[in-house]
Amino acid sequence: MNTASVSTTQLSVSERVKAVAAALVIGVALIYTTGFAASSNVHNAAHDTRHGLAFPCH
Repeated sequence: MNTASVSTTQLSVSERVKAVAAALVIGVALIYTTGFAASSNVHNAAHDTRHGLAFPCH
């Protein structure tokens, strides 16, 4: 019988806040740039993805 041990590291609160803030900034930047992209292909791909995820966009 083999057993695997998994070690987990605890992140401090400040590290978690930094990770969440970075994810939010990147996410907002991606949504903003694709939503207002001049290329209709990029905008339509983002638009279709939002519809596919049942996210209301209009």
